[in-house]
Amino acid sequence: MLIVWEPLRQGAVNALVGTVDGVYVVDLETDEVGPAEEEAAPPAPPLDVGLPRVLAAAQAGSTIVAAVDMRPPLVVSHDAGRTWRESGRGLPAGRTVAIAGEDPDLMLFAARNRLYVSRDGGRFWTALAVELPEIETLALRA
Repeated sequence: MLIVWEPLRQGAVNALVGTVDGVYVVDLETDEVGPAEEEAAPPAPPLDVGLPRVLAAAQAGSTIVAAVDMRPPLVVSHDAGRTWRESGRGLPAGRTVAIAGEDPDLMLFAARNRLYVSRDGGRFWTALAVELPEIETLALRA
């Protein structure tokens, strides 16, 4: 039986995840994983947030999320970096982050091989069921 997976459902938000074994598309609503048509997930453009120990950062409007090399592994700003609050208590060390340009409350955090999603601006994080090869890059797309 041939199963054809369509990662781009109408209105779906997907994660484009670059791993050591290739690029995958993850549907954030269903946790379904499929191969990506792209050869590599685009790396996040460098973002200087003026903080120490930043591993990766993403911005949408005045909202910035940064993965940092400390506990907890995230910091979030809703005022373009003037003030910061810690986020992600209980999450493992991170690799990279992404934020939805159309909805800055939607954030994605990548640990070594697992994705975590926040739909409330980084207050609460939920692990996706899918486990991937070692994650290198991350992007969100609608």
